Amino acid sequence: MRIICLDGHTLNPGDNPWTEVEELGDLQVYERTPPEQVQERAAGAEVVLTNKTPLSREVLADLPDLKLIGVLATGFNVVDVAAAREQGIAVSNVPIYGTDAVAQFVFAMVLNHCHHVADHGVAVKKGRWTGADDFCFWDSPLVELVGLSMGVVGFGRIGRRVGEIAAAFGMQVLAFDTVRGDVPGYAVEWREIEELFAEADIVSLHCPQTDDNAGFVNAALLNGMKPSAFFVNTARGGLVNEEDLATALNEGRIAGAACDVVSTEPIRADNPLLAAKNIVITPHIAWAALSARRRLMKTTAENIAAYQAGAPINVVN
Repeated sequence: MRIICLDGHTLNPGDNPWTEVEELGDLQVYERTPPEQVQERAAGAEVVLTNKTPLSREVLADLPDLKLIGVLATGFNVVDVAAAREQGIAVSNVPIYGTDAVAQFVFAMVLNHCHHVADHGVAVKKGRWTGADDFCFWDSPLVELVGLSMGVVGFGRIGRRVGEIAAAFGMQVLAFDTVRGDVPGYAVEWREIEELFAEADIVSLHCPQTDDNAGFVNAALLNGMKPSAFFVNTARGGLVNEEDLATALNEGRIAGAACDVVSTEPIRADNPLLAAKNIVITPHIAWAALSARRRLMKTTAENIAAYQAGAPINVVN
């Protein structure tokens, strides 16, 4: 069985071998694949693996041998799943691997906003403390999380883990989701989306991107937030109207933001968030802890093996 990986570098930059996948077929890994080479490289493959390389309806129509698309991520919006279904191609994702890694990263961003640890560390090394008149100094407000509210938009696995950590910090957890599911083992209060943005001290996105919710974080929601509120996005960049977020930050309508994802990745030089005030932008790394990438590799192999056995798992279409 021929297996092609279109963009394997981020999953395995050298520390996460493909051994488990190699045992299942004739594997060829491309570090990266430009759009114009997708069809050529995937031709003749029964299984194609992709992380962020798009597989459109037009590309899929030219791949008659393709039977399984393995998405090397939880989000699968890079694949035209409707077209794949019409052609009898199963699409499997990896739904659980990054729950702890992403939730931890959210709080790395939150705690950075609360204390600006690295910035103060740099200031000390530059001599600010050596020449200070007092025994301490701080350049930004220092924020305690106890008693504040965490608004979680999208209350699936990652959102619930974020809520759990927030509760452990002594925060009130507010949640919005179209499907509420089981009650977690900590206190959570449901809100409509407008209420959540208006009440929460911190808002964190954990919902998938769909045709219906693209750009839903817009001026109306952002302008309804508290001026002291902080916004976090580790989900998908396309959920946010980036011009509106930049305006809210530059006009001081919210206190700050942190985004690990943007609408076009790598980020474009003209993205308005690059020039916005009080924002930290990281290069889509919340998912990328080695332990998480190893789980991703293992589950990808399990997805392929299940397909070979005639009982595909983690199928999203």
